[in-house]
Amino acid sequence: QLLDLRSDDLSFNDFSLELHTKIVKYKTSFYSFYLPAQLGMLASGLTDAKQFEVARTILVDIGIMFQVQDDFLDCFGKPEDIGKIGTDIEDRKCSWLAVQAMKRCNPQQRRRLEEIYGQKDPSKVEEVKALYRELDLVKVFRDYEDAERDRIAKMIEKVDSLPKEMFTKFLDRIYRRQK
Repeated sequence: QLLDLRSDDLSFNDFSLELHTKIVKYKTSFYSFYLPAQLGMLASGLTDAKQFEVARTILVDIGIMFQVQDDFLDCFGKPEDIGKIGTDIEDRKCSWLAVQAMKRCNPQQRRRLEEIYGQKDPSKVEEVKALYRELDLVKVFRDYEDAERDRIAKMIEKVDSLPKEMFTKFLDRIYRRQK
């Protein structure tokens, strides 16, 4: 959580996919996916370190995918569907969308994004969203989501030491979620 809160102190040059992954791995993946599963594994008497490593690898990736979806829904989801009004842009979060935008911006777009990202002004927030649409980040996200689901599903297929349902239920529940 501290990494996420500190992103408003970073320069735009510090925003990267590596930083985003580091934030969400420890903020979302472990807390929401791996640690609850680990607790269940321990409670059921599992002790094999290799089983825990398999679970960690898959569930951390599912958690990262979940947080990327959350970043997308924060920007493009309807408040009545997601149960909140997204504020990642206003809060200057190192979101997946911000990182993807920086990778795709031309120099003029990047300068403008740096000027307006993190401002509480609703017109500036809409300008950031318009830039995201101009950069076709909705399609970039959908392509990412499909590719990640397929990649993780292939990882799950190879699991033979744990019930596959332990992972497929998580993956199926979050794939193409709207809230």
